[in-house]
Parts: sequence; C-alpha cells; structure tokens
Amino acid sequence: MTEVPVSIQRLSSAADLPLPAYESEHAAGLDLLAAVDGEVVLSPGAFALVPTGIRIALPLGYEAQVRPRSGLAAKHGITVLNSPGTIDADYRGEIKAILINHGPRSFTVTRGMRIAQLVVAPVARAVWREQSELPESRRGDGGFGSTGMSGGQTTQGG
Repeated sequence: MTEVPVSIQRLSSAADLPLPAYESEHAAGLDLLAAVDGEVVLSPGAFALVPTGIRIALPLGYEAQVRPRSGLAAKHGITVLNSPGTIDADYRGEIKAILINHGPRSFTVTRGMRIAQLVVAPVARAVWREQSELPESRRGDGGFGSTGMSGGQTTQGG
C-alpha cells in the first residue's frame, strides 16, 4: 500500500469534528463527516450540498474521489449524486458531498454523521493521437448492454 502525504485544513465549522479516517485496516476510502449546523433533511428525490469542514491540497498527479457509503445506499437509498465527485489537485475549496435521497422516506443528515468516502488515487492524463480509423476489437461498437446480462451471453446493438 502506498502512502501519499496530503495537506489538510480543518475549517472552523468542523473544529469539534475528527479528521477523515480509514475505519478499517484495509479500507480504500476515508470517511467524510457532515459539518452541518443542525440537521439537513432530504425528502425522497431531494438532494443537497453537504459541507465536510475540510480543505485539502493533493500532490500533483493525484485526485480525490467523493464516493457513496455502501451502508447509506443499501439501508436508506442515500448516495452521492455526481458519483464519484472529483477533486482535482489544484482545488483548494471546502470539500462538499452532493447527497441525494433515492429512498422512499425522508433522511436526516446530522452533524458528524459519516456521509461519504474520500479515495485518493493517481491520475493518468490522456494525450490525444487523432486517427482516421481505430483498430478493430472483438466488441466493436457494441455498448449499453451489448455484452449481455450473464456470463458468456453476447447480444448485438445498444
């Protein structure tokens, strides 16, 4: 496992909250906490920008991804709307999670609740090489379900 030094600043809105942490020895994501004043109620179908009270400075060549927490998704239908949300190495604003409620009941976000995960990852930059034609592949231009729903099944079209 590679350790990446990341500078972090706790904002005054999160002075009483712990910094994001890995909750298990082999966890890939750090848990982000809600730095809300009071509560944020998400009605079914509603979404909100939830502050975390932290800012970071990633090293060049890295990004951070804001991802959903599986427990919130499975139990309550709460997920990150733009999943994964990307934090670029040159962004210095507060990290916020856009949470959406896909569940049937209202959900209340409270101060200090673990609302999302933050995964730090290396970035590869594409260098375009425009071509008049692309090499053929077995899949070709099939997409949007063209490989089927179960192992070994192949279908055509989009």
